[in-house]
Amino acid sequence: MSTTPENSAATCTRTVVVVGHGMVGHRFVEALRSRDTESTWKVVVLAEEAEAAYDRVGLSSYVGAWDRSALALAGNTYAGDALVDLRLGTRADRVDRDARTVTTSAGDVVAYDALVLATGSHPFVPPVPGHDSAGCFVYRTLDDLDGIRTAAEAAIERAHAEGREANGLVVGGGLLGLEAANALRLLGLTPHVVEFAPRLMPLQVDDGGGAVLEGLISSLGVQVHTGAGTSSIAAQDDDRLAVELSDGTALLTDLVVFSAGVRPSDAVARTAGLAVGERGGVVTDLACRTSDENVWAVGEVAAVEGRCYGLVAPGYTMAEVVADRLLGGEATFPGADLSTKLKLLGVDVASFGDAMATTPGALEIVHTDATKGTYAKVVVSDDARTLLGGILVGDASAYTTLKAYVGREVPGDPGALVSPAGAELGADALPDDAVICSCNNVTKGSICGAIAEGACDLAAIKGCTTAGTTCGGCLPTVKKLLVDSGVELSKALCEHFEQSRAELFEIVASTGIRTFSGLLARYGTGTGCEICKPTVASILASTSSDHVLDGEQAALQDSNDHFLANIQKNGTYSVVPRMPGGEVTAEQLITIGQVAQDFGLYVKVTGGQRIDLFGARVEQLPAIWQRLVDVGMESGQAYGKSLRTVKSCVGSSWCRYGVQDSVGMAVDLEHRYRGLRSPHKIKFGVSGCARECAEARGKDVGVIATDKGWNLYVCGNGGQTPAHARLLASDLDDETLVRYIDRFLMFYVRTADRLQRTAPWLDALEGGLEHLKAVVCEDSLGIADDLEAAMARHVEGYEDEWKAVLDDPVKLSRFVSFVNAPEEADPTVAFDETGPRKVPVLLGLPTVRENV
Repeated sequence: MSTTPENSAATCTRTVVVVGHGMVGHRFVEALRSRDTESTWKVVVLAEEAEAAYDRVGLSSYVGAWDRSALALAGNTYAGDALVDLRLGTRADRVDRDARTVTTSAGDVVAYDALVLATGSHPFVPPVPGHDSAGCFVYRTLDDLDGIRTAAEAAIERAHAEGREANGLVVGGGLLGLEAANALRLLGLTPHVVEFAPRLMPLQVDDGGGAVLEGLISSLGVQVHTGAGTSSIAAQDDDRLAVELSDGTALLTDLVVFSAGVRPSDAVARTAGLAVGERGGVVTDLACRTSDENVWAVGEVAAVEGRCYGLVAPGYTMAEVVADRLLGGEATFPGADLSTKLKLLGVDVASFGDAMATTPGALEIVHTDATKGTYAKVVVSDDARTLLGGILVGDASAYTTLKAYVGREVPGDPGALVSPAGAELGADALPDDAVICSCNNVTKGSICGAIAEGACDLAAIKGCTTAGTTCGGCLPTVKKLLVDSGVELSKALCEHFEQSRAELFEIVASTGIRTFSGLLARYGTGTGCEICKPTVASILASTSSDHVLDGEQAALQDSNDHFLANIQKNGTYSVVPRMPGGEVTAEQLITIGQVAQDFGLYVKVTGGQRIDLFGARVEQLPAIWQRLVDVGMESGQAYGKSLRTVKSCVGSSWCRYGVQDSVGMAVDLEHRYRGLRSPHKIKFGVSGCARECAEARGKDVGVIATDKGWNLYVCGNGGQTPAHARLLASDLDDETLVRYIDRFLMFYVRTADRLQRTAPWLDALEGGLEHLKAVVCEDSLGIADDLEAAMARHVEGYEDEWKAVLDDPVKLSRFVSFVNAPEEADPTVAFDETGPRKVPVLLGLPTVRENV
């Protein structure tokens, strides 16, 4: 085993053992492997949890979705990297510093040249009587949340049987405590929060901010008990817990969640004889090296010069420092920005700099708006010129810019920083060394440098600087820097229309223009192109019930819409009848089989619960569709940028786990939204329970049944860049669910860019998911009635496109291979049926014979 120091120039492969695979441990592995171009280090990761590194900061988003993969950190399995050995479910039991080995819970002895402790922290559970009773939980891991979920579901069932509401109690009113309260609320329990301090979030907000925060939290149905501790917990005969508070209050609750802070997980370090801090944590120097020169500590377990940091951003910095040191660098920990910006139960809370005004002579400027539920405070130096810190509650939109000004001279009147009438600070006035993204320590200079080198949109800046890739709170400021740097973000659809697709949509809707030529004449130039023609055709179809092959519109369609079918490799087409919710009658199924047999079509069942018929020549399409229409089938519009399928499980009608009629809902939704033309294809999924057999969270609109109604998820996509759908609203009744989907779809149809699916649309939407929730659920823009009316017009005007073709001789005349010989079949179409399945035979490319 090598004993070469970490800064040696030796090129032999050495081993670094990483104990812990949380966010910081994963960051260290990524940093080391990306910089170790000579492959001098092999990495062994001992992960106590069975789950690879996941986003613990976003732990609360697991509630409702219950999808572990959605929280997985990118690259957390190190697939294809032979120099990383990830051992999940393996704990480090003992460290022998003399032998430089780690003994694991599996009995393996792993030798190391360097050891990195990234064990994080564990929840602190106050030693009150009864703290270990059944029904008491902590809030730290995915497994913890699964346990809380199981207990909550059982509690709700008991409470319903007893004719009462189920409730839960959270011990701790800090950040994690309020997140735990929100989790209980989403699970259907009425939450109580007990905080020993006189206000909520005592480390982040002052008394004034705490009062506003408590009012906002209480208005959401959370019972708040501040200035009180938990004295005892006692199990009752009815499986509830009797909780007595220090102020004499007695509460009966169905479960208790402890979220009263954390303690560094330093047991392994203590056993190994490493120096630890007075309040815990492995003591390190500024290089994050412990009292053993071969052992390092990063993240919450590290007490850098005696101080532990409970945020992920300082942990990331420590990981980068140690990676640099192992590769011969001299990086040191520069200290940490402890500023935080959070959204708790939908309420914005932020604090930055010297938020509590502890600096001698510091002045506080406060603005409170009780009607809006906002509190804003800035702390300035005694001469009122330098910004020292601040607190924002209810509205934290100014957080990123204000935080960047900490320690700098304030331009103008400091009172204007919190006054509603005050001028907004501009990012352009910040110096290049101002940190814009504190999560990844990205400065304004780095972002502006990336812009100067050609990064001209948010996606490009994220990719080359990592700004905005963790919490995303800095993205509005990044966008301002783009504009301030002179980057002109063109909205033009193409060279013929200077307007964006969304602007053209509003023009068509407001002017009543119903032709491409009319729109081009008034608002465009030239003759049009392959970009604007199908885009305008889609807008025209979205704003009326006109047939896509009527008049001038027919010439605008792309190759698929031109013949209302998907063109395949050899010039033949596929036929896809609609099967709402996956339902099909025996007669329809028999007809599909007979059609396939009579026309020699290849039959394939799709993942969208439909049947595709491949190999139809263009002149055969009307005859095939006539037989399908005769048995009540409609076009599935597999060829269009429109609603494709509404996938469902069998739901409560058949499945013993189903809690709602998912098939009935799926059929109703598909009938309602069939034929809706949109910027891109739209897919739905409806699951009858949380087991999620219909894969609804991978769809543009996902509906998942609960015992109280339906949870609505939006903006999930499969395809080349998969994205999980996001929770928009919970426990909706049927009417509200449909109303919200109406609004969501029409808002998307109105505002998305050309060929933009719902997931990237949401990513690009100013304000993101919270703005979308406000528009759809709260009607923040006052357009809900318009959106619902537009959908009502679509539903009322719907007509099956293929039936309309069959009833119109003019449209039927299009479906021929040769205009001058309409009865002739295309002789170039051929198939090979010698193998296990029928496949098209492709024409070879013409070749030029060489001279012999």
